[in-house]
Amino acid sequence: MLVAASSLPVLAGPFEDAVAQLANDSFSDTEAAVGVLATSGNPLALPIIDALSDGRLLADPQSKKVFYTDKSGKTFNAATGEAAAAPSGAVAVRLNNRLRRGVEAALGGLTLLSPDPGKRIQAAQSVFKSHDAAFLPVIDSALQKETNSGARRAFAEARAAIILFDPKESEAAKLDAVQVIRDRGDQEALAMLTGLSFDPSSALGRGTAAAISSIQSKLAIWAAAQNAWYGLSLGSVLLLAAIGLAITFGVMGVINMAHGEMVMIGAYVTFMVQEVIRTRYPGLFDYSLLIAVPLAFLVAGLIGVIIERSIIRFLYGRPLETLLATWGLSLVLQQAVRTMFGPTNREVGNPSWMSGAFEIGQMTITYNRLWIVVFTMVVFFLLLGMLRFTALGLEMRAVTQNRRMAASMGIATSRVDALTFGLGSGIAGIAGVALSQIDNVSPNLGQSYIIDSFMVVVFGGVGNLWGTLVGAMTLGIANKFLEPVAGAVLGKIAILVLIILFIQKRPRGLFALKGRSVEA
Repeated sequence: MLVAASSLPVLAGPFEDAVAQLANDSFSDTEAAVGVLATSGNPLALPIIDALSDGRLLADPQSKKVFYTDKSGKTFNAATGEAAAAPSGAVAVRLNNRLRRGVEAALGGLTLLSPDPGKRIQAAQSVFKSHDAAFLPVIDSALQKETNSGARRAFAEARAAIILFDPKESEAAKLDAVQVIRDRGDQEALAMLTGLSFDPSSALGRGTAAAISSIQSKLAIWAAAQNAWYGLSLGSVLLLAAIGLAITFGVMGVINMAHGEMVMIGAYVTFMVQEVIRTRYPGLFDYSLLIAVPLAFLVAGLIGVIIERSIIRFLYGRPLETLLATWGLSLVLQQAVRTMFGPTNREVGNPSWMSGAFEIGQMTITYNRLWIVVFTMVVFFLLLGMLRFTALGLEMRAVTQNRRMAASMGIATSRVDALTFGLGSGIAGIAGVALSQIDNVSPNLGQSYIIDSFMVVVFGGVGNLWGTLVGAMTLGIANKFLEPVAGAVLGKIAILVLIILFIQKRPRGLFALKGRSVEA
């Protein structure tokens, strides 16, 4: 049983009277009966009130007997707990909204002595919100026995909330309670203390004001930390979208306006993978993203190589024409996707390991954003290692620094161009896999990130991966700190103006490289 009979003296008479009172078909009588049952200490109180909340409590108006049905369908006499069949005339005990709130609070109090620490903490939180003085004896009893640190803290906070709203408690006890609530330090604690009306000149009034000020300062720090996390999360998304563009722009000098469509293609590859898994191999759904990542890289990379071989290679040295050609290509790819999949958003599900969230202090961190940050860093360092330690990476760096010298040393620059464009497009494809978890998968997905990607590349320094990393994180954090002040639209405008001013001073960005576009 979730409530020990020893937590309070078992008063058989009042308990049985309260059970009989439930058959009166009166909301006020039912409310009074729930209050007596919740503090009776009788182990039958929990199943009775639980049945009442679910509509499983039956009362016979003739005999005034009450019965409850458990979740397996068995019926018991509420007063004795013995199995019994309810009479044919028994009807469900009614609830209204006010009474339902009281029943929920009573259920919270009755689980205070649950063997599960999580349920005890949840119950204490319920008592904290209701601050019902009827639960103070149960809280005191639970505190004496509690060994779990989290549950002890929750019990202490619930006890402090009860004391604060009890006019019978002394000022010294209330002052101690204020300190406990202050240490809790969240929005609920702030709302509770703000709602109190003590004499401002008294010690209790001054202590409450100091506690409110302390909580507000802590919440401001946590809000800044939360914004910083949101900024890092946005920065990781921008980095994923821009990192492939940084490679192609740096090595080839090509302004690829179809880069966003490579991101879109990766997202649709993820959708197709999940569709096949849903219909044929549902047990593999948690592995769908792991399967989609290499497929998205290959599909987007192959399309990138085809684009470079069929269009881009004829337009080198003519940046405006490559811009127009790739912009037209982006429209073609969007329309092709609309024709194949339709214009509406497509559903891409989250695997179980990317669902949910956890809290650090007053910060909330969702698993899908956390995994995207980790994934972005893995992709970044793998790409960095490839550029530094592989033959293709050496050739790409040589072509970036001096194309003609690299060609004279025997490097097939046309092959490097094709592979570079394919690599940048493939990375955009796996960016689409990640973005499918936090954004709508639609033909317009890529357009949401292409302008921001160019800003990141130009701000960080064309062709420099470290510059792209710093630029993405800087712009992401700046966006999230400006949004609460100026709004989303004005915040983006402010960022754009700042980048324009910065480029006036440093035309090559934060970390400049010498490459073909610079030499030209």
